[in-house]
Amino acid sequence: MYAHDEVRGWDEEGPPDEVVDAASTLLRMLADPTRMRILWVLSVREYDVAALTEQVGGVRPAVSQHLAKLKLAGLVESRKSGRRSLYRVRGVHVRALLTEVFSAADHQTAGMPDHESSAARVGVARDVSARGAG
Repeated sequence: MYAHDEVRGWDEEGPPDEVVDAASTLLRMLADPTRMRILWVLSVREYDVAALTEQVGGVRPAVSQHLAKLKLAGLVESRKSGRRSLYRVRGVHVRALLTEVFSAADHQTAGMPDHESSAARVGVARDVSARGAG
């Protein structure tokens, strides 16, 4: 369980519908390998479209379309620098989410166990249930 779970007051029912909807949109945006690479690179520093295309591979029109979708979803922001637009990830949560997803995928592809045992996860679930019942 994470500290922000208690602060937000999310119990077994989970977060409110608008938060679930926003999370679903975020995960749809992450469901494309190119967009995942773009977000990872933009979480480190700003890039213009040309440099970003070179960094992630691909063709400029496709990278531009991905950037437009990511910007519309609120995951990327841009600013003007002369005639160029520079892009960066909006907020710190995207990098943390990508790190977690890549770590889980790495464990799965390498056949490594999770860091936390299933017994510990069950204990956390029981703790949450006990607090909700009290």
